[in-house]
Amino acid sequence: MTMQTADPASPQEAARRALIAIVRERSYRYGTEITLASGRKSLFYFNMKPTMLHPEGSRLIATLVLEAIAPLQADYIGGLEMGAVPLAAAAAAVSASTERPITAFFVRKQAKEHGTRSLIEGLASGETLAGKRVVIIEDVTTTGGSAIKAADIVRAESATVVAVVTVLDRQEGADEAFAAAGLPFIPILRRGDFSAG
Repeated sequence: MTMQTADPASPQEAARRALIAIVRERSYRYGTEITLASGRKSLFYFNMKPTMLHPEGSRLIATLVLEAIAPLQADYIGGLEMGAVPLAAAAAAVSASTERPITAFFVRKQAKEHGTRSLIEGLASGETLAGKRVVIIEDVTTTGGSAIKAADIVRAESATVVAVVTVLDRQEGADEAFAAAGLPFIPILRRGDFSAG
């Protein structure tokens, strides 16, 4: 599943262009080789935290994510710590003023050694993902490994993962990995939206 190309004059396309401008200014770097979380080397890098934690960047991301997932009738949105935490929280906050509010959660990389020892955080006592429709969200997708890990943990809780949404798809094969894992994929932005320099 991919986002439909919006009418150039639509509010959705205006929001998308505004987000691209913020990402370009705050989060996109080119020219110095870095190692990605996947272990791959790259000359371009997206550090989405400065955009995700920016007031307008956060609002735009949440708005575009909620528009993209509206047809899915999701109950929850979340993903792997740390990147998914501000994204899911922003989506939940913005959704409060919509017809279908969505609750946020996050998945720990490993369970705490105290307290509930749960891998899934943000749920109230007695609340569960069992039988719920869930969207997995992440900031940047390269291979899809982190989102697939989060989806596997959520599926183990008897939830249905209705999609994986990413703010930025680096276009390095994640779509194929998600297809193989049976996960519909919705990128908000793609590497191709940014010039090389």
